[in-house]
Amino acid sequence: MDSGNTSWVLVSAALVMLMTPGLALFYGGMVRAKNVLAMLMQNFFALGLVSAVWALLAFSLAFGTDFKGIIGGLDFVGLKGLFSTEALPGYTGAFALSIPPAAFFAFQMMFAIITPALVSGATADRLKFSAWALFLALWTVLCYAPVAHWVFNPAGWLAKLGALDFAGGTVVHVNAGIAALALAFVLGRRRSWPREAMPPHSLPLTLLGTGLLWFGWIGFNAGSALSAGKLAAQALVTTHLAAATGVLGWLAVERWQRGRATTLGAASGAVAGLVAITPCAGFVGGGAALVIGAIAGIACALAVALKFRLGLDDALDVVGVHLVGGVLGSLLLGVFADKSVNPLGADGLLYGGGFRLLAVQALAVGAVLAFTGVMTLGLGWAIHRLWGLRVDEESERIGLDQTQHAETAYALFESAALTREAPPVPSGAEKAEEEAPALSAASSPPRAPA
Repeated sequence: MDSGNTSWVLVSAALVMLMTPGLALFYGGMVRAKNVLAMLMQNFFALGLVSAVWALLAFSLAFGTDFKGIIGGLDFVGLKGLFSTEALPGYTGAFALSIPPAAFFAFQMMFAIITPALVSGATADRLKFSAWALFLALWTVLCYAPVAHWVFNPAGWLAKLGALDFAGGTVVHVNAGIAALALAFVLGRRRSWPREAMPPHSLPLTLLGTGLLWFGWIGFNAGSALSAGKLAAQALVTTHLAAATGVLGWLAVERWQRGRATTLGAASGAVAGLVAITPCAGFVGGGAALVIGAIAGIACALAVALKFRLGLDDALDVVGVHLVGGVLGSLLLGVFADKSVNPLGADGLLYGGGFRLLAVQALAVGAVLAFTGVMTLGLGWAIHRLWGLRVDEESERIGLDQTQHAETAYALFESAALTREAPPVPSGAEKAEEEAPALSAASSPPRAPA
């Protein structure tokens, strides 16, 4: 065990944990004011529920003793033996850990939390909270844990084939992106979409969330080196550079299409660049990171417009950013991977490796798309039939903050608005003066005719 590596991974776990509140603000600013607390709650709730599910079962399924490369065993159910073991199954030889298994558990737990939380952006404004809680728990066990075992665990079948994913291009972003697409399809459109404009209610909140995501992504990617050395530094640099060119690529598309650059475009471009570099961060050089980020910014900006043509109400562009960005990053890794950066990686197409890595990456992307897509469709349909996924029309009109949580995000401003709109109430003296002439005229006898 190495104390420096352990310290870095623990700090990185804290950084990744901060990404979930950052995601809550990023999404919360993009919804209408009547739904902002519901969006914040869906993300914060994931911190509680997924943590418990991860400790009780999902971690063991992802990183327990391998069963034919498909799923882990029940070695660590309820954290049984985790704090006494010296090594995790499969992490031997070049993959041996220099950190305590408990530190690895904590770091991976933060990944498990934010992955299903990403899905909430596609279902904004119309998802029942109780259905969300049920979906979170089941999806973490049925979809996230198996895919994490396939790719992150050295004994997983995709890992054995040579599929690379430094920090979660397939496990996190493709996984969450296809789940968002499937659940949005089952849930249906928001009422009045796309006829009625539904603009973000607070872009400052969204930009604050973007900053927290960008900050936390340093731990997300550089922490995935699982050591405080050259590889972590490499991943940090490539992560930041891809985010930077992601901003530039997205804004270039906006200037070309609309003639102006927007703050929402800058925020979305940064996230697109970060998504695309996630699988690549520890396997590519700095020049490749600049290209990958720019391609992602451009491609994701073009992709988000397709939802209107397809009639798919992906409310906050999870599919356009995370699914498209995750697929791009995973495939571009097959082009730009450089084994001189990381000996545990492979050479991509541009570095003499031929098409083999690109083919394996495509297989990994296809496998996750098929498995999680079908599983989420089935899970969403079952919850919809047995429990009900969506709030009723009146609740959607009023807003989820009041109907699901009995709260209002901006009560102070609403009270001020009501005060301005209400007519002034006269005091007792003013009321007597107003009524006096009428009483006097009514009580006096009629005047005699001349």
